[in-house]
Amino acid sequence: MVERPRLEADGLVRAFDGRRVVDDVSLSVGAGQILCLLGPSGCGKSTTLRMIAGVEHPDAGAIRVDGRTVCNGIDWVPPEARSVGLMFQDFALFPHLDVAGNVAFGLSGTKADKRARVEELLERVEMSDHIASWPHELSGGEQQRVALARALAPRPHVMLMDEPFSGLDNRLRDEIRDHTLDLLKEEGTAVVLVTHEPDEAMRMADEIALMREGRIVQRGAPYNIYNAPMDRAAAAFFSDINVIEGRVEGALTETAFGQFLAPGVPDGTVVDIVIRPQHLKIDFDRQGRGPLPTPVEGTPARGIVERARFMGGESLVEFRMEFDGSKLVASVPQVFLPEAGTPLWLMIRRDRCFVFPRVG
Repeated sequence: MVERPRLEADGLVRAFDGRRVVDDVSLSVGAGQILCLLGPSGCGKSTTLRMIAGVEHPDAGAIRVDGRTVCNGIDWVPPEARSVGLMFQDFALFPHLDVAGNVAFGLSGTKADKRARVEELLERVEMSDHIASWPHELSGGEQQRVALARALAPRPHVMLMDEPFSGLDNRLRDEIRDHTLDLLKEEGTAVVLVTHEPDEAMRMADEIALMREGRIVQRGAPYNIYNAPMDRAAAAFFSDINVIEGRVEGALTETAFGQFLAPGVPDGTVVDIVIRPQHLKIDFDRQGRGPLPTPVEGTPARGIVERARFMGGESLVEFRMEFDGSKLVASVPQVFLPEAGTPLWLMIRRDRCFVFPRVG
């Protein structure tokens, strides 16, 4: 028997001033699964989250938690009765309550039961020593841990997280993020995480839903969505890209780097050949000659170094290509800093390229 998703949303629509900011969004999340809504600011991520939470009314669509309808055109369950937890950018701890009081807020049951749940969660987030502390006495990372414990205290079936780690410095963010991920999975909570940071989505999510202009345009596991983007914009959202222009003739695109396959694309179509900097291979110039062509890496093309920078974990080398004056950037996972004006040859991994018909 297939386990029912903990959260299901079907055809959610929300418009403001006649403009659909969420347009037919559907998703499902199972127990212990983390779905990330990823996209630029204003694409509808947070509005989708607010509708699931119950603080925003959809104009159309339905929401179910563990099979129970909490919102449709007829039924409406208030936020506090949905078994949905919330974590936002600001931790919003109550300043007049100590740590124990913050975590216990909203819990029902006997005083002993509530105290036991508070102590259990504070131990799991490594905050037991601060049980009597006040919010203003805590660091940002400590406040985040308390906010997580408070959100998990009532055992919500669904956790909604809107940019919850954006206020933390990078080192602390990684630590808190990993700890949060482990704890949510242990609790079997279905999680919807909103972020505009691709690295955060790749690190945390079991599945990513890429949003654009109110719609989910692509959905899949991080590996799949990174390695099989649906278009140029999707590829560019996850990393820097290089773009080479071509025109299709007989399902092939001729470039200075040789031919690229473009199956199913009509003749005469202008295409963008997209490749990430780490998939460009650099070779040395041998008195005006480069390496021989290969089936995997195609025909080499010569470029002149304009600038090279060491970024800590890699070197970025910017080239001006001789064949058309275009600019390409290659990344090298080591210290490699050729002088400006140095001629070098570039090759492109065929299996790492994406060919998209040009839009606009």
